[in-house]
Amino acid sequence: MAKSQPTSIWRGLDRKAMAVAEFTFRQQRKRLSTWVVMGVGLLAMTVLTMFYVDAMSRSYEAIDQDGDSFDSDGDGYPDGQERMLGTDLYSSFDHPGLFDPPVAPDDPSVWVNEDDIDWDNLAEGSYGVDDDGDCNVEGRTTSQKDANRNGVACDLVVTSSLFGEPIVNSDGYVDEDPDDEAYAKEASHRAFVLAIGKFGFVFLLGIFVPLFMATGLIRDEMTSGTMHFMLAKPIARSEVFLYRILGFLGLAWPYMVGMIAAVAMVTGLVGPSDGFYRFSDLGVWFAVLLASLFAVLVYSMLFCLLGVMWKHGIVLALPFAAWELGMILTTLGAPDAAILRFSVIGWAMNVVDAGAAMAWTDTGLLVATGMWGGGYGGPLEGAEALNTFASNTGLGLAPLPTMILSLGVLLFQAAGCWLLGGALFKSKEID
Repeated sequence: MAKSQPTSIWRGLDRKAMAVAEFTFRQQRKRLSTWVVMGVGLLAMTVLTMFYVDAMSRSYEAIDQDGDSFDSDGDGYPDGQERMLGTDLYSSFDHPGLFDPPVAPDDPSVWVNEDDIDWDNLAEGSYGVDDDGDCNVEGRTTSQKDANRNGVACDLVVTSSLFGEPIVNSDGYVDEDPDDEAYAKEASHRAFVLAIGKFGFVFLLGIFVPLFMATGLIRDEMTSGTMHFMLAKPIARSEVFLYRILGFLGLAWPYMVGMIAAVAMVTGLVGPSDGFYRFSDLGVWFAVLLASLFAVLVYSMLFCLLGVMWKHGIVLALPFAAWELGMILTTLGAPDAAILRFSVIGWAMNVVDAGAAMAWTDTGLLVATGMWGGGYGGPLEGAEALNTFASNTGLGLAPLPTMILSLGVLLFQAAGCWLLGGALFKSKEID
């Protein structure tokens, strides 16, 4: 018969500490306010996802970016067809119908979206292709065919630029009329994933859930008098603080995981893809998940600390939430701003941006070519939205080191709030 192991003081303390976490979990689960907060978050994410599904299901108008579907001279032949075959675009007495044998006029739709960008093979410094041949036609000089002066005729060189003017050097009539719908759906999809990941999960839910559920974890028990029963056990107050937070995370973290997994499933199935699911997005969603979980951890520690500091801790938390809002807006335009290092959201955004940089290596090029828009019709639809929400990591490091460093800083912030909160809790008298 096996002997039972003796119960040490450490094992006893551990059981009592876990009992605090379990009590907190059950307490939070039974409160109506908990389900109201989570229900509001679920409703908000559902509405946003419905807008996304609608955007992906609707069709986009095909725009003739370069205008070669028009018939400038009224002879029945689109300008693109006349340019390719070498007839005068502006003379109705010179057209392919006068050839021997005569050439029938193209339908104008043939010259819309006819010069698409090869997105699958696009890379930094890559060359665009003159798909329809309207660059390399008779009558164009050698200098006109090599307007970007790179020694290659009729090509287009793209370099990435997430900020400022995109860098697109074209020889003219190269990739100038891409598929508007294909670009709009791809750019809009990525913009939505980044927007809901950053603003929806990491910021709104990351602050909203701890603000209303974690601020009173200690304070409510102090004012109601039930804290006396917890402190009657041989557990340090700093441990009570920590295990109350862990009990809250036992409910908040699965909620965040479930919400993110649900939205990732919908966007992966509905988003533009050659297969049944966009597996290329999983790296971004994993980064959003990490950033969200760590943000909830830090914010819960911080708001619980503010609750210990003052019985109206939520009043202290609101200015901080406003500060964080200002910081996330700063990340959109200046992700390398030094002031972001003094926030929680700035480090969390680094995690998301690093994950996006590793999963979507061509985002900068997608933005650059979309903002260029073929050079005639302005930015392609979806380009400006993607340009707004796609950012570099701001630390000047490679994506993986950026992610590791940012997660380490978030852990340090959480530990600092715990130590400060525990020390402050020790000095408080229980009502």
